[in-house]
Amino acid sequence: MTNKIQDLDVVALLRDIPEEGLIKGQVGTVVDQLGESAYEVEFCDNNGKAYAMLGILEEDLIVLHYSQAEAA
Repeated sequence: MTNKIQDLDVVALLRDIPEEGLIKGQVGTVVDQLGESAYEVEFCDNNGKAYAMLGILEEDLIVLHYSQAEAA
């Protein structure tokens, strides 16, 4: 199992980004890789309407797992 963030991974913020109106724990989807350690993440409401899309460093994200995964 790889720990590298992939396109379409569901991620959560590890810190607030107040200038974008985002708080720690908000969930988004990775839509693109922006270099070695940055990702374009889209945040949507419950109706699927995007309310934010921005580049975020890998260190500020955690991948969420919805099925059993083995520890590294």
